[in-house]
Amino acid sequence: MIFHKVLGAAASLALLAAPQAILAQDSDEDAPAATERTIYTPINYNVAEDLENVWLLDLSNGERVAIRLKPDWAPSHVERIKTLTRQGFYDGIIFHRVIEGFMAQGGDPTGTGQGGSELPDLAAEFNPMPHVRGTVSMARATSEDSANSQFFIVFYPRFSLDKRYTNLGRVIDNIAAVDAINRGEPPTDPTRILQASLASDNKPKPAPPAPVVEETITADALNAPLESVEPNQQ
Repeated sequence: MIFHKVLGAAASLALLAAPQAILAQDSDEDAPAATERTIYTPINYNVAEDLENVWLLDLSNGERVAIRLKPDWAPSHVERIKTLTRQGFYDGIIFHRVIEGFMAQGGDPTGTGQGGSELPDLAAEFNPMPHVRGTVSMARATSEDSANSQFFIVFYPRFSLDKRYTNLGRVIDNIAAVDAINRGEPPTDPTRILQASLASDNKPKPAPPAPVVEETITADALNAPLESVEPNQQ
């Protein structure tokens, strides 16, 4: 099965076949019809309210990002995020595909863009909510019903993604930390999710990684060790 991979962050991006990749792709293809829903509630930006739907990402850049999950927009996708989060699935996973001016994609335990969880893929829950700055949406392969664990966070509005990817929430605190995620496909020094949690579980921020301490080289370290040599016994 052949999937398409985004090559750049310009408004009109060229597409290249990429086997087995699960991607967010920005194009002008006709969007499928939205899933019919009657109510789409507005986003609550208060991180102290409805804690069960506040998703916290503690990043290796030392920052914590708060995301408002929207179960009324995409109930199955939000439930998947919560399930995997409480399993510790996202802990340690990198942002493997980060395109300047477009989005940061993570959620693949292999770090290649080709992996996912052991849970079954999800049926699409496309909705009319726009992909604006800070949108959190699910990545997928060519099939509309292939989202699993990978997600992406949009840096700038990308309305060509609307009704083609399942929009499930929005960054509500510390978008600057999202902006600081290292770029690349994959990045040379990828930003990592140290811990994902739900605010209702009240998990403290993890301790930052210990700094790498370079060993001081001295003149003594350059000398070969002296060994005691016994004379041959005949």
